[in-house]
Amino acid sequence: MTESPSAGPGRGHGRGGELGAAGGGELGAAAGGELGAAAGGELGAAGGGELGAAGGGRAGDHAGQPGGAPRSLATRQAELVEALTGGKPVPYGFDALKVDAARVALLRKRAGEVARQWPMLGAGFGDRWKASFSSWAAARPTQGSLRDGWDFARDLSGRGELPAIAGPELAEREARWSYDGSTAPRTRRAPAVRSAAGTIAVQVAGRVRTIRR
Repeated sequence: MTESPSAGPGRGHGRGGELGAAGGGELGAAAGGELGAAAGGELGAAGGGELGAAGGGRAGDHAGQPGGAPRSLATRQAELVEALTGGKPVPYGFDALKVDAARVALLRKRAGEVARQWPMLGAGFGDRWKASFSSWAAARPTQGSLRDGWDFARDLSGRGELPAIAGPELAEREARWSYDGSTAPRTRRAPAVRSAAGTIAVQVAGRVRTIRR
């Protein structure tokens, strides 16, 4: 049985601006690398040059597809963000191979950030971690590394596939924090008992004790 005092849920529990601050910085940091330069500059080069002029045309005034109405640069950027972080189709005019390369690099970066927040969850997969998380996250926009890992762990637990080594990690957080899957976790005020992958966590007055079944 182990006991731990109250602790914060960690960083990365809000999108905070899609590219600039999502996940406490993981996509923001990625924007400085994969989004800005992965595979030779996906955002700069995908579509053949600048974001606003990819595929030809003036920045902020490029038709979305042949015969389509011109769309703003902001609209095209939003579509690209959805393609990179939400598994949506690559917008017309962008190099699909380069965008896909950036998307894979972003998913791997997300996996690394989540493993830092959820070390036992990552360890439970070993060498398969990045591939397993990336497959799950491919069509799920980031909610921040803490919440991404929480959602993944819950999904695994619901299917009976959560690694035993990650049970204490999830059970303790479920007992200590209230997380509805949509908003940032909040500290529980009342006592709580939660279980995951063979571990029971009991929280009273902010202190958590875990018991292996």
